[in-house]
Amino acid sequence: MKFCHKVLLFFLFFLPLIGFSQFRKYANEFLNIGAGARGLAMGGAQIASAKDATAGYWNPAGLTSTRDYPNMGIMHADYFGGIAKYDYISGAIPIQENKRALGFSILRFAVDDIPNTLFLVEPDGSINYGNIQTFSSADYAFLFSFAQKFEDTEKLKISFGLNTKIIYRKVGKFASAWGFGLDAGLQLHGEKWHAGIVARDVTTTFNAWSFTFTEKEKEVLYLTKNDIPVKSTELTAPRLIIGGGYDFKFGKGVNLMLEANLDLTFDGKRNTVFSGNTISVDPHIGLEASIQNVFFIRAGVTNFQKALQDGDTTNLKKVWIYQPSAGAGFKIKNIMLDYAFTNLANQSNPLYTHIFSLRFNIVGKKEVE
Repeated sequence: MKFCHKVLLFFLFFLPLIGFSQFRKYANEFLNIGAGARGLAMGGAQIASAKDATAGYWNPAGLTSTRDYPNMGIMHADYFGGIAKYDYISGAIPIQENKRALGFSILRFAVDDIPNTLFLVEPDGSINYGNIQTFSSADYAFLFSFAQKFEDTEKLKISFGLNTKIIYRKVGKFASAWGFGLDAGLQLHGEKWHAGIVARDVTTTFNAWSFTFTEKEKEVLYLTKNDIPVKSTELTAPRLIIGGGYDFKFGKGVNLMLEANLDLTFDGKRNTVFSGNTISVDPHIGLEASIQNVFFIRAGVTNFQKALQDGDTTNLKKVWIYQPSAGAGFKIKNIMLDYAFTNLANQSNPLYTHIFSLRFNIVGKKEVE
C-alpha cells in the first residue's frame, strides 16, 4: 500500500508541474482516437474499467484482469468517408500465476493515395496530369505494456501498469519521424466501485523528424514560395486522466456500469468544458448495461465544445455541442463481438462511423472441453 500511495502522490502533484512547459498542441493526436468498439461506444470512459487486451491502450494497469489465458483484440475503422483508415491490434498475456501481465498494442492511422502535385505544372506553364503520383501518410504506434498486482482480495484489488511507446510516422518519401514515450497507470476495484488514473506521455513524448527532398523537388518548393522543411523535434505534453465507475445491480443477471473520466491537459487553453491558461479539462461519460454477461448495450458522450450556433448570421452566438456515441456487444464463450456508432463531428453536421471490433481468449483444448 505504501507504494500505491507514492504512485498517487506522483500522479497528483508532480505530473502537473512538468506539464507547464511549452509543447506543441495536438502532436501525435492519432493516439487519442481510442481503441476497441466498447471504449468508443462509451465515449472513451475506460480508465477505471478496461480489463482485457485493450487496457494496454486505456490503462495498462487493467491488464492484470486477464486471467489464465491470453486475450486478443482487433479493430478496423474507416474515417471521413473512407479517406482515412484506422487499424488496431492488441494482446495480453498473464504471467506468474496471474499476478503480472504483459501486453502489446499496434495502432495505424493512415491516409492513402494522396496526390503529389509538385510536378503538375511543366516549366513552360502547361499542365501535365501524367506527372501526378500518389503517396501515403501513415502514423504507427507500438505499445509494450507491463502490469503488476499489489493487492488481490475479494474487497479490494490494486494494480499498476507501464507502457513503453515507440512511434513511427511517415509522409511518403519526403518525411519520417521516430518517437518515444512512457505511460503509467493505476487501477483499483472494490466490490461495486472502480477507480483509475493514467499519466500519458509522463516523461513527455518526442518525435524527431527528418526530411528528404531531391534537388528538383527543392527547386519547385523554392519557386512556389514554400518553405523547405529541416530536421525538427516536436514534444507531446503529459496529460492526466482520472476515472471512476460504479456497478448497479438490477435483479439476477442485469448490471449497469456507469463510468466518468476527466482528461486533464497541461499545454494551454483548449476548447473544453474547463479551459485555463495551464490546465484544460475534458470529461468523458459512458455506461454499459449487461444482461447475463452475454448481451451488452452501451452509450457515451464526450468532446464538449463551444461552437457558433447554426443559422446565426452575426457569428456571435455560441452553443455547447458534444460527441455522442452508442453501441452493443455480444459474448459467445470466449469471443466478444463489439459494435460502436460514433459521431465524429457534432449534432448539426454529423459524420457517423460504424466500428466493429473483436476480442477473444486464446484457450487450449482442456479449457474448451
